[in-house]
This record gives sequence, C-alpha cells and structure tokens, in this order.
Amino acid sequence: MGEFTDKVKGNVNEAIGKAKQQSNDPDTRAEGAGQETKGKGEQLKGKVKGVINDI
Repeated sequence: MGEFTDKVKGNVNEAIGKAKQQSNDPDTRAEGAGQETKGKGEQLKGKVKGVINDI
C-alpha cells in the first residue's frame, strides 16, 4: 500500500477506536483502545513511507 492509503486507514481506525472507547462495555472499550493504537501505527507507517520516498 502507498503512503496515502496507510494514512487514511490509520485515521479511520483511530476514529473508530476512539468511538468504541465511549462504550459502556469493557470489552468494547478495550477493543477500541487496540484499534486506536493500530490506527496510530498505520499513520506512522505512512509517514515513514513518505520519508523514504523523499530520499
């Protein structure tokens, strides 16, 4: 995947994860925290790809 795609997927996962953390269910909150972290990782991956492509 490309830089842009990774960043978009990261933003989506982070937003969904934050929404899930607002749930009253502890399992859903934990899942949301994991999904938010995954989103941040995808965004970082996209940024790294951008830096590599700039070199």
